[in-house]
Amino acid sequence: MTGPPAATRLAVVGHPVSHSRSPAMQNAALADLGLAPEWSYEAIDIEPADLEARVRELPGLGFAGVNVTVPHKEAALALADRAGEGAAAIGAANTLVFEDGLIRAENTDAPGLIDAVGQLPPGTRALVLGAGGAARAVLWALVGKGADVAVWNRTPARAEAMVADLGGRVDSDPQTDPFDLIVNASAAGLGGGDAIAELPLDPAQLRPGQTVVDMVYGSEPSTLLAAAGSGGTRTIDGLEILVRQGARSLEIWTGREPSLEIMRNAARG
Repeated sequence: MTGPPAATRLAVVGHPVSHSRSPAMQNAALADLGLAPEWSYEAIDIEPADLEARVRELPGLGFAGVNVTVPHKEAALALADRAGEGAAAIGAANTLVFEDGLIRAENTDAPGLIDAVGQLPPGTRALVLGAGGAARAVLWALVGKGADVAVWNRTPARAEAMVADLGGRVDSDPQTDPFDLIVNASAAGLGGGDAIAELPLDPAQLRPGQTVVDMVYGSEPSTLLAAAGSGGTRTIDGLEILVRQGARSLEIWTGREPSLEIMRNAARG
């Protein structure tokens, strides 16, 4: 007798999810690793009310795991049977692994951010903008690396709750100049909007020596990154974060380390 076929399907689940660059990026990596066409990666749109039932069906359909994006990251953690340290502490999962009849939740957003930013010098002063799931991953990652982290959110109570959970401090009126690292983990700029207009940042105060990260990605640089780059500030866009977290997810599922360059080129189209 032969056992069940190996689980070699992967996907990103979200709502909506048709815009995601993850399928192109991950399929390019799988092909480069010589795992395609046995391994494949797709996008699955799942409405929030259907998430748990649909996810629990996936292992039986040959899925080894999925990435999870908006708005399902907190719910994905809740439906998992067990969770890695990062996912449990952050309170959200962006990666699910189906193994031994169980669902394991991981969060590669946090280490993906650190991979993209690089070594944080001692005493790094960081500003996190936002208090949603992405911001929680950013804050947990930066606090874990010893950074002095301030948090701003349009609704101060959410920032206060996040800081109480994960560390850092709330700054209701941050000045741009003192910070070494600024991370936009809010929805400001999503859909091509003007992030600068929605955030408490003065572009004139951005300077060389700072690093500005915008977790939002699109076909063109955000207004935040455009303003930062014009002044000589180091910039990191959301596609680079997508690549870094996606590479970590793919390694969890396949045990193989993918090419960042292959993934980067595919994500940028």
